[in-house]
Amino acid sequence: MIGVMTMNNDFMDEYITKFAISAGKRALWTFAETAVGMITVGQAFTDVNWIHIFSVAGVAAVVSFLKSIVISMPEVEEK
Repeated sequence: MIGVMTMNNDFMDEYITKFAISAGKRALWTFAETAVGMITVGQAFTDVNWIHIFSVAGVAAVVSFLKSIVISMPEVEEK
């Protein structure tokens, strides 16, 4: 019985680790896409409102992470 619980715990630890890495990658990718999309072409570096860009990109990353919790992710295989 203890061996079965250890195997289950190992599986859950591995699953949670894979999930966290996959969801983190998706959130980071979404953050980068949103930030790049908000930078206006031809705008001077000093004229960019960086706080606004990082704020919107951060919210997009949080939404992406929450979506990963709600939907199943194909990168994380269930046994």
